Amino acid sequence: MPPPGADERETLLSFLAFQQNAFFAVAYGLTDEQARSTPSVSALSIGGLVKHAAGVQKGWTDRAKYAPEFPPRDERPMEEIMAEYADQYVMRSDETLAGLLEGLKQQNAETLRVFGSAALDTPVPVPPEVPWFPKDIGHWDVRWVGMHLIEELSRHAGHADIIRESIDGATMYELMAAHEEWPETDFIKRWRPST
Repeated sequence: MPPPGADERETLLSFLAFQQNAFFAVAYGLTDEQARSTPSVSALSIGGLVKHAAGVQKGWTDRAKYAPEFPPRDERPMEEIMAEYADQYVMRSDETLAGLLEGLKQQNAETLRVFGSAALDTPVPVPPEVPWFPKDIGHWDVRWVGMHLIEELSRHAGHADIIRESIDGATMYELMAAHEEWPETDFIKRWRPST
């Protein structure tokens, strides 16, 4: 559990880091083939969700970093931008789980760095051309963006939990215990691969 924070920023960062770390536990012990698999009714895989967790953080962190201005405009053709966005949900055959986790680790650090120093009240402009963003407000603030990232990451960590359980039956606490090397008790055992 995230520890109690001394102030609002410390609490925000603790909860953000907690959700970031969920992806390392849920991916613990998987092969590349397992991480690429889609064993549930969802088209998502663990590897694709790890990749998306990095991508969604980058997009929102850039918004917070450049606030109160917009991030630099992506001048590529829309087809290229949309293809990159769609690729964000898929672990390709040329990608490894270790490589995706390393990318996530780097993005996690950048996200915590930006939210650790940005003024929480700074306005973050809402792009009016994005159809799913609200039309009745002109900006969020950095605080709201941080809370939204916590929501995004927790939603996708939940997706990943279900997919992982579909792969090999592993559940959150045993995976966290293994990944974080918790001492075993009568109630919590570390995940181990079945033989």
